[in-house]
Amino acid sequence: MNNKKPNTLPVYQTFILDHDWHLRIVGFFIGIFMMAIYLWMAAGLINLLLTLYHSFPDKWSHGAEIMIKDIVIILASLELIRVFQAYLFMGRVKVTFILDVALVVLIGELISLWYREYSMSEVFMSIFVVSVLVVLRIVTTKFSPDCSES
Repeated sequence: MNNKKPNTLPVYQTFILDHDWHLRIVGFFIGIFMMAIYLWMAAGLINLLLTLYHSFPDKWSHGAEIMIKDIVIILASLELIRVFQAYLFMGRVKVTFILDVALVVLIGELISLWYREYSMSEVFMSIFVVSVLVVLRIVTTKFSPDCSES
């Protein structure tokens, strides 16, 4: 009796290591990246509070400028951790998550233009890029193959 299934294709190994080992190694490195980002964010928060404390009585506007920039960077870091977590849980990264990170970073750049000398072309270019990213975010959300968007 022949136990072979008809029309079955041979299975080839595409990874150097076993698939489970590959997932473990990638998860390990992403975990290290996430821990580094968490530590960097904690140091940034401490630096933010110290800068705010030292600039309170005399240089409040300068301290507020630094605070706003630091908070936007911390928010971008949180979005990056969200991308890492999505990769760990789903095994892939959604385009919407990448667009969220880009939007937070570019909006932070747009806010930082407020506090320095800038040309109108820089402002219009930044607004154009942010607008395009917002449109892309809306389109990717609307036409996403996933039923539930987080």
